[in-house]
Formats: sequence, structure tokens, C-alpha cells
Amino acid sequence: MTAAVRTVGVIGLGAMGAPMARNLMKAGFGISVWARRPQSAEGLVAEGARLRASPADLARSCDAVVTVVTADADVRAVLLGPSGVIEGARPGLLVIDHSTIAPSTARDCAQALAARGVDCLDAPVSGGEVGAVAGTLSVMAGGSEGAYARAEPLFAAIGRTRVRVGDSGAGQVAKAANQLALCVTLQAMAEAVMYAQRQGCAAGPILEAAGLGLAASRILEVMGPRMASGDHRAGVESRLHWKDLRIVLEVAREAGVPLPGTALATQTFSALQAAGGARRDSSAIVTVLRAAGLPPADPSDATPA
Repeated sequence: MTAAVRTVGVIGLGAMGAPMARNLMKAGFGISVWARRPQSAEGLVAEGARLRASPADLARSCDAVVTVVTADADVRAVLLGPSGVIEGARPGLLVIDHSTIAPSTARDCAQALAARGVDCLDAPVSGGEVGAVAGTLSVMAGGSEGAYARAEPLFAAIGRTRVRVGDSGAGQVAKAANQLALCVTLQAMAEAVMYAQRQGCAAGPILEAAGLGLAASRILEVMGPRMASGDHRAGVESRLHWKDLRIVLEVAREAGVPLPGTALATQTFSALQAAGGARRDSSAIVTVLRAAGLPPADPSDATPA
């Protein structure tokens, strides 16, 4: 029987990874860290984490390795590249990738690590930086039941809800579906705000009223006030949702799945990136519609009752 996880190495110490590492530390795990920019690790090292020289060195010294990086290439590099986790891996190591990447990349990494006797879970999270700090993330995990059972105490330290949704790659499929629904909803909210404002109404009360009916949702509750107020300081930077949408569309294209709503939302997010809004909150997509200068609705276009 594989031993319980007591020591955890964390790779990726940004807005999500650093607070997740702190919550693991608070839960009693011994924490080691590695970051491409050493200054990113300074705070955690001051709090008791051990700094390691490379992902391979981290893997040699820990029972589990957690990665929280941005893109497919980053995951492949830290897990499978030179001085990567795979070079320091030993049988029984548990690898948990919390990044949001393509399902095919997750499966490739899991297969390569399995050849070294390493269990791997793709376990993307939802909840943003606020959830990472509070330890209330939602974890969607793909991988074996045994690997999930070993990881469950770690997930409990960082998340309020955690679900094994299937085998390797399934976690990324679940996250993609989540991001699809979230971003298409953001597109609809932005259109609702523009519609209300072009009718001479304040967006705030309109969205508040919508939140009392069937349109109520967590995303409306959180992002609605940002859209209505115009305060688009980054909660989740729009470049990250844009990246996720492109993953969804690429996988859908390969599978022959039509996603017209997702395509439209991606177009709006792309326009926001082109306008310099990559690091603004995703609620800023409403500014793209506003900048388009859409004319007021023509009453003659209305469908007769």
C-alpha cells in the first residue's frame, strides 16, 4: 500500500499557487517550493517552506508534487522537460496538476509519468484568487481512484468541494465545460448591460432584478456589479479566460462539436486582448461592446406580440 502524503512540493507560486501552498502548510504538510523567478518564493520560504533547486530536486524530496502554472507548454516543461519532475521521480510519487490545459496534454503527461511508477491527477480548480486564499476552491480531478484517495487530504486543505470526474484528462474536460458556461454567461451579461444602458436604464438595478429570478447565478452575483460599475480591476485576468476558451474551441474543432456561443464569447475576449485589456478583469468585456458603438435598438425590429 502506498504511504500517505506528508511532504508536498509546489511549482508555480503566482496568484493561485502561493495561497494554495500556504493552505497546505496550515494543514500540516511539509512544503517545498520551486519557481522560475526565485523572488516569487521568498514569502513562502520566510514562512517555513524549503526552496529547491529544480522541479527534479523537488520531486526527489517530496511525497507529492503540485503544479499550478499557466499553459500546456509550461506543464510539459516542469513535468517532462530537462530537470523536470520526471527526472527526479521515483515510484510512488504523486503528481497533481492544478493548471488549466488541454485534456490531451494531461493524458500525455500522465502516461509518461506512469512509466516511472508515478500517479498523476489533472485537477484544475475553480474559484479564482479569492477561493485560493480562503481555501474554498472547487477541484475537478481526473485520474485513478487510488491516486484520488491519496490526494483527497490535499484537496481538503485547498477546496470546499472536490470531485473525481473520471480518468486522466476528465478533470480538464470538466474545467473546460465550466469555463465555457462561465464565459458564455459573461457574454450574455455584457449584452444585457449594454441593452439596459442603451434603453436609458441603469445596469445595476437591471442586473439586481435579474438575480432575483431564473437568471440568478454565482457569476451574475460576482461579476454583475463589476460590469455595472465599470470597476474592472483584475479579479481573474481576462487573458486566462481567453486562453481557456481557445483550448475549448480547439478541442471542440477536433471533435467536430459546434459551439457557436463559445465562438462568439471568444471573439469578444479576443477583442479585449487586442484593446490592451489582457490583465483587466473579465467583466471588462462589456467595454468591447461599448466601444463598438452599437446603435440603439430599432423598435421596428421587435417581434409583434
